[in-house]
Amino acid sequence: MKLLLFAFDTSLATDRMCHGPILSVTSPNSLSLTGNSKRSNWSIVARLFGLAWHYRLGCVAVLMWQIAVVVLELVVLALTGLGIDALRHSLDPMGQSPRWPFGIAPPADWSIMTTIAVIAVVILGSGLLLLGAKFVSAVTASRLVQQIVVDLRTQVYDKLQRLSFRFFEANNSSSLINRVAGDVQAVRRFVDGVTVQVLIVVLSLAVYLVYMLNIHVGLTLACLCTTPLLFVAAVRFSRSVKPRYVQNRHLMDHLVRQLVESVQGVSVIKGFAQERPQSERFRQANERVKNKKHEIFWRISLFQPSMGMLTQINLAVLLGYGGYLILTSQLPLGVGLFVFAGLLQRFSSQVSQITNITNSIQTSLTGAERVFEVLDAPVEIESPCRAISLPKVQGAVQFEGVSFAYTPDESVLCDIDFSVKPGECVAIAGVTGSGKSTLLSLIPRFYDPTSGRVLIDDSDIGTLQLDDLRRNIGVVFQESFLFSNTAAANIAFGHPEASREQIKQAARLACADEFIVELPDGYDTVIGEHGSNLSGGQRQRLAIARALLLDPAILLMDDPTAAIDPQTEDEILAAMDSAMLGRTTFVITHRMSTLQRADLVVVLAHGQIVQIGSPAELLRLDGHFRTVVGLQMSDDDTINALAVG
Repeated sequence: MKLLLFAFDTSLATDRMCHGPILSVTSPNSLSLTGNSKRSNWSIVARLFGLAWHYRLGCVAVLMWQIAVVVLELVVLALTGLGIDALRHSLDPMGQSPRWPFGIAPPADWSIMTTIAVIAVVILGSGLLLLGAKFVSAVTASRLVQQIVVDLRTQVYDKLQRLSFRFFEANNSSSLINRVAGDVQAVRRFVDGVTVQVLIVVLSLAVYLVYMLNIHVGLTLACLCTTPLLFVAAVRFSRSVKPRYVQNRHLMDHLVRQLVESVQGVSVIKGFAQERPQSERFRQANERVKNKKHEIFWRISLFQPSMGMLTQINLAVLLGYGGYLILTSQLPLGVGLFVFAGLLQRFSSQVSQITNITNSIQTSLTGAERVFEVLDAPVEIESPCRAISLPKVQGAVQFEGVSFAYTPDESVLCDIDFSVKPGECVAIAGVTGSGKSTLLSLIPRFYDPTSGRVLIDDSDIGTLQLDDLRRNIGVVFQESFLFSNTAAANIAFGHPEASREQIKQAARLACADEFIVELPDGYDTVIGEHGSNLSGGQRQRLAIARALLLDPAILLMDDPTAAIDPQTEDEILAAMDSAMLGRTTFVITHRMSTLQRADLVVVLAHGQIVQIGSPAELLRLDGHFRTVVGLQMSDDDTINALAVG
């Protein structure tokens, strides 16, 4: 979740992509992806067909090559039957003559061996063409599938980047990861495994049916009498497996979540010697996924042979009725039995594809519903239609009657009123849960106030271009998230075009240059995952440098000195002193060493301002501020001495 929450840069604020989304977006009422969507199957199918239409050229290309494969297979089959009839006629000239295609018969002076040799050469040539058509068809289908997956994953990831923090707080990261990685694959199966396959099956069945009717109408109707039963069975199978696919996706979410938590919390697991219990929990979660898949595959394995049994009945009818027609000279042997049997076999094979198509439909519907839930999630925070451009701000900040609630019955801030002049440092103090971090989150519009407004340079931030606003605000979180990239790239995250000198200047301002140059490769040293090869103070100073590279007029620091040792605190305070020069700074803190640097202290309790003033003024008064500071001080004499100072 930290990766999704803190991977924030200026591109997060961009408007929708210029080209329209592949899939249309609606706005549901809830940000939570519970999987209990009220979408009907038909509405999902309609959107999936819209996706297929977007890739219609690729689908048509695959379809054309598949048609070529079907035609070439029929050519090989028909020529083989023709060769059999030619051989039989040569042995029994009084028997039925071969049916030469298009009335083109071989010259009368050709011997039977010459005729058979020519047919064999044509069969060989058709076989080579068939091989090439199958290869090109497979390559074309593979390219189409990969393009769909890339586009869908990009679109879902882009949507995740534009969703608010509220969305990520309402949904666990493992489910989101599973939707991007796994469910997108299920969605693309609708294009190649359903749409294209349905067209191929329909066209193939039509061709085979016409060919068989052309051979003998009665035999065709007799052999295909069981076909309607196949469609009825497919519909019943589809309805029975869908709930199990939904359950399987939720079990996979749980499995991924357990894996992610185990990797991120490995130190806690080892510290409490819980390796074996955690392994057992993972084994059980894995077992539940396996059992659910086994339940699905058991039904598929039962359904497919049942379908195959119905097709075997067709072959029995062919041998009985078709044999009678041949014995009574109503059909030639090659075309009447061999070719018809081949056509019936291919017809049955295409009908059996209904099983795979049905399976793909249920997989696609389940995956699509989960992908659409992400794509349909409302983008709460975005630039207004006629946004005001504000390239460079002075730094004046004002809260006017601001209230905020995450939910209607959960008020976090109430009637916040205060103003800050450009260049001033404001400390936000208060006990845990008083609303400090939420207040800071309103300034860069991570959230919008429930009522009231926040102004920067007398402009309501809700009317500003979101990227302009955030480019003027530097953010340093309490837990400094670093990417697995070089030190220079981490500093330049919000400004990738920055020169190396600009990066070094930001590092010097953050007091980070000294330790960076001592790294094995200096600024080109790759930082480990989550900054694992750096100390807490080094990570925090890199985060400050990252914020300063944009040269923001406003700097937000969410308790940067929390849970660190005195030496590290001194390092960060030195970086903060340099960073705050000439900038309007908001810093959440409960440490006196940081509070003393503030021009104004805003004390919150239960979401309301209970005290406001300079540190010295508030220390002279009994109240919340003295209580907060008193938690760090050993006696009242120390507090009074600081107040006098």
